[in-house]
Parts: sequence; C-alpha cells; structure tokens
Amino acid sequence: MINFIGREREIRKLERVKNSNRSEFVAIYGRRRVGKTLLVRTVFENTFTFQLTAIANISRSQQLLNFSTHLQKYRKETPVYEIPPNWFWAFQQLIDYLEKCSDKKKVIFLDELPWFDNQKSDFIPALEHFWNSWAATRDDILLVVCGSAASWIINKLINHKGGLHNRVTERIKLEPFSLKEAEELLKQKNAAITRYQILQLYMVMGGIPFYLDQVEPTRSAMQNIEEICFAADGLLRLEFDNLFKALFSKAERHISVVRAIAKKSKGLTRQEIIDVTQLSNSGTLTRVLDELEKSGFIRRYNPFQKKKKNSLYQLVDFYTLFYLRFIENSDPLDRDNWQNAIDTPGYRTWSGYAFEQICLYHIHQIKLALGISGVISHTFSWKSQDKEQGAQIDLIIDRRDQVINLCEMKFSVSPFVITKSYANQLRNKIAVFREETGTKKALYLTMVTTYGVNKNTHSVDLVQNDLEMEVLFT
Repeated sequence: MINFIGREREIRKLERVKNSNRSEFVAIYGRRRVGKTLLVRTVFENTFTFQLTAIANISRSQQLLNFSTHLQKYRKETPVYEIPPNWFWAFQQLIDYLEKCSDKKKVIFLDELPWFDNQKSDFIPALEHFWNSWAATRDDILLVVCGSAASWIINKLINHKGGLHNRVTERIKLEPFSLKEAEELLKQKNAAITRYQILQLYMVMGGIPFYLDQVEPTRSAMQNIEEICFAADGLLRLEFDNLFKALFSKAERHISVVRAIAKKSKGLTRQEIIDVTQLSNSGTLTRVLDELEKSGFIRRYNPFQKKKKNSLYQLVDFYTLFYLRFIENSDPLDRDNWQNAIDTPGYRTWSGYAFEQICLYHIHQIKLALGISGVISHTFSWKSQDKEQGAQIDLIIDRRDQVINLCEMKFSVSPFVITKSYANQLRNKIAVFREETGTKKALYLTMVTTYGVNKNTHSVDLVQNDLEMEVLFT
C-alpha cells in the first residue's frame, strides 16, 4: 500500500471486511473530493472482481449501457450479454458472472452510487433483491458502495425502511483532513511553508485532500491561493457549480440556502432562511437543509440553554464560503486578486470567521490542550438577548466539573494584544453571560490565537487559558 496519510480507522474497517468469513455490504460516504474512491482503490489495490462508476445526469438506459460495457470487459468471453432493459436484469447478469468467478472473495465496487438512482429508476429495488436473495446467502461477497451525496447514502441505504433495512454491515463516513493530516500531506509534497501558511490554505480549502494536493510546493500560500482560486483555469474558480450540481437534484435550492447563510457569520434560523430565500416552509426546505448538513456544507447547532426550535444553521464548508466571499465576483484577468484583498475589511471579517470554524472543527485538540479530554462536556454558542449589549460567544465548553470555558478565537499575524477597550468588552461579555444564563459555574476566559496573547496588565487579569495555533496541529 502507498504511504497513505491518515485514515487508519477506515483502513482497519476495510481490512476487517476483506478477511471476513461472511458476505459484507460496506457503505462509504463523505463530501465530494474527500478521497473515498482513492481509499477503496488503495486498500483493495484495484483488484476488483467487478467495478463500475456511475455517470452523472444521464438516463437509466445510458447507465445500463455503461454497466453492460464494463461487465463485458470483466467477463472477457463470448457470447456478449445483451444490454439489460432494467436493473433487475442487470443484476442477474452480474450474478451469472460472479458465480463463474474463482476469486475467493468477490469484491464488487460501485462508485457514485446515487447517480444510478435517477428518475423512474428501479435501481434500489433491484439492488435490494440482489443483496437479499443472493449475496447475503453466501459467504464470499464483498459489496463496497461509495457516494458523495451523503444524505442519499444515509436515507436510501443505511436508514432504509424497506428491504435494505439493517443490510449495510459496515458504514464509513470519510471526514476532511485535520490540520495535522493536511500538514502531513503538504510535507509529503516537500512544501516549505509554515503552520501559519497552512492555516491560510486550510481557511480557503478546508481539509479536502484533492484541493490541498493542488498546492505547488515551491510557492507560498498566497501564491498558491492566487493560482488555484483566481486564475482563469484555476480548479477552485470552476468548482462551485459542479460541486452542487453533482450532489443535489434541483441544486438551485441548495445554492440559494447556502448563499443566504453565508451572509451571516452567526448563522440563520430556519425562519430567517425562509425570509431571505423566499422558499416555502415545507418538507422540501427540510430536505434541502438535511442534505446540506449531511453533506458537510452547513451545521445546525443549539445556542446555550436554548431549545431546538432556536437552532442556527451556519455555513462550515471553507471552500464554499471563500468562493462566495472572494472568487465569485473576481476578475480572472487580474493577477493580484488575493494580494489586493489582504487587509481589507472583508478579508478581516472572513479570516476571523474562518479561523473560528477551524477551531470548532478541532474542538478535540482544544480539549486536549486544556487537559479536559476526559471530562464530560458539551459545546455551544451564545448571543445576548439584549441587542444593545451585542455580546456574543462563538464557542462555549460547558463542563461537568463545574467550569465553563468561554473561548475567544482570534486570527492575527503576531501575538494578539488585548487593549484596555477590548478588555472592558470581555469583562462586560463575561458579566452579561453570567447574568443572563444564571450559571453558578466558574467562567474561564480561553483565548485561542495564532501566536498567543501578548502579556500585559489587561491579559494577566483576564485570561485563564492561552492557546496558540500549535495545539490545533496535534
């Protein structure tokens, strides 16, 4: 196996099913470009008994032609199967081929599975029949399916209420890389960049391996962002529309919701999304929000001590946020788009929010640094009910040991300075939080910054925990 970065847990799962003494049905899902196909091909070393990748936005008859063509390549014998008229017939042809194979473990890999299930397709009932009536009765079948449309995999396979209920024997959600894994990938490419520059790249691309792999090791983070995101033929200039259309039918609704949420860093409630997008308050909106959440574009979270109906939806996909803020309206003929954006108010707002999202994605690392990984805790956000106060805390760690960490996250190019006015804001924020929540727990102000907090008279009296970006790379 090649020098694979991360994915130890996922590789162990796939190795287990490879050596299982029963038939196994594995479902792998995760955001587009996160490395699902590469993981499967690497673990199985491309030695599949049968492998097929669906094609986006084509008819059932075209998908069946694609299936028939690939099956014949694997069979390597005559007579040639006729093109099946439906998926039941197609799976019967697959059974006929598999029963003649001598492989000890017959590995079938169906990639981008949701694309097979197009309008008026009988794919799911046929897959159900294939598994229940034939594959599950044997001990030598390993069916691995992948899909970027995570909500489809979850709803149509994992949580299927019909004949596929509880048939998936192993499920793997492939997450984006952490900062540590992103650093390992860039080191493997011999990129000579600092952790600060890795943070900059991560704020643009997130932990998506395919995006990070585009980084040219001899260029700085700024140069790479300029080339990958703003050049006329840059991968991430052209990615946005393809990304959503490949994942969702009627993607215009999903894009509309994402655009609305992107305008408010704190997030929007369901009603606020309806007000902005003019979408009806219906099951369709529920489905769109569910699909966006399960696919990793947005997150839903409950503000501290608030009920579920007050949940906020926040955009958490780094690339999508960056595209909407900077790439979409940029001129590809301008060679200095990113350099010109640096130090503008828009840049400062975006970088602050993006760094907060990095911290939220690395809460486990923050808890480790605080020495509380073994303490039961829950994370929230909080916003004062008093609009005049305007106090807001984006990360609260509410601990079982009678302590609450109030986290302030700041992205800066040097040690962060707490001025007298900012110190007063922090004291006011802490006082308002205690008054409105009525908590009796100890409140620890926790600063998470790039280069730490500059020690002065204001910081010494206020800050209980001072965490630098290094902790996020553990």
